[in-house]
Amino acid sequence: MFERIRSILIKEFLQVFRDPRMRTMIFVSPLVQVIVFGYAANMDVRNVPVAVYDLDNTRESRDLIRSFTYSRYFRARYAISTDREQAGLINRARASAVLRFDRGFGRDIRGNRSAPFQLILDATDSNTASIVLGYAGQIVDEYAGRVLAGREATYAGGAPARPSVDMRVRTWFNENLESTDYYLPGVIALIVTVMSLLLTAMAIVREKEIGTMEQLIVSPLRPIELILGKITPFAVIAVGEMFVLVIVAVAWFDIPMRGGVLLLLGATIIYLLTTLGIGLFISTISSTQQEAMLSSFFFFFPANLLSGFTYPIQNMPVVIRYVTYLNPLRYYLVILRGIFLKGVGIDILWPQILALFVMGLVVIVFSALKFRKTLG
Repeated sequence: MFERIRSILIKEFLQVFRDPRMRTMIFVSPLVQVIVFGYAANMDVRNVPVAVYDLDNTRESRDLIRSFTYSRYFRARYAISTDREQAGLINRARASAVLRFDRGFGRDIRGNRSAPFQLILDATDSNTASIVLGYAGQIVDEYAGRVLAGREATYAGGAPARPSVDMRVRTWFNENLESTDYYLPGVIALIVTVMSLLLTAMAIVREKEIGTMEQLIVSPLRPIELILGKITPFAVIAVGEMFVLVIVAVAWFDIPMRGGVLLLLGATIIYLLTTLGIGLFISTISSTQQEAMLSSFFFFFPANLLSGFTYPIQNMPVVIRYVTYLNPLRYYLVILRGIFLKGVGIDILWPQILALFVMGLVVIVFSALKFRKTLG
């Protein structure tokens, strides 16, 4: 039995690495994807292009403008003086925000009165607009605190003490609030999913297209030997890709790796039971490689949307949240982020690992029985 499995393993590795397109997809494509996604999958909002519409032109208005433009979040790109210029920049998406000061802003500040100014936001992207609004609120609060401190210092003997709340923030696991640290482990999970799914489904279907599947069926190989010989090479390739992507993430993007490598390896192998099993099932219902690819993406896109990679699961409707429990990618993302960012062990991640193991066992057994029936 082991000799027959060894023979088909050698055949599969040779067949995979003989094809230049397959070599490119295995070795080059994942590296390109993780580098591109590492830079692109970034939800941090910085260098927001701002237009300054200052009709007041006083020291006070210029001081607040400097508070905005000296931060890393806003960049003053335009100085405008008419409503038409304001509308044109917003409509053409050249400016994402406009700081508008009407006449009297500085006079109100000096007179200890409320001094309004206007922040006009392009809220086409509501998420980005909300983040920008939060940054602006912090800057205005700091400016107001400086103004108040300066006024109190001018009073003889100082102003009476005022009660205040001092909130001191301490962030865990992602101290600098870098979105890349959060998203890149998810990118690794997506690439491992796509590669293992496509390689398994398309490689088996390719045997059908070129007519070698019939030769394997009439060979002394038993169905279980054929299944093991077919999916094991792709499991080895997927694990190898995972380690390469982890090295790139840690060495190139400085993503922290606080957890155990052995736990990551074990969890990945268990997760591959589901993706390899689904790929095996797709191979039984597909007649061509194009059909197998379309079927693979028909599974992958809903799995991605329901995994929590892009959209928080807690924001989804209740029915959809229950559906996500059937998605193996959801559990694998929790495991990867827990190992990378939190450094937690199996004592914390065992529910996700157990769920993946049960799900993977069911999927691989069902797919193997379906594949065996197809061979028969």
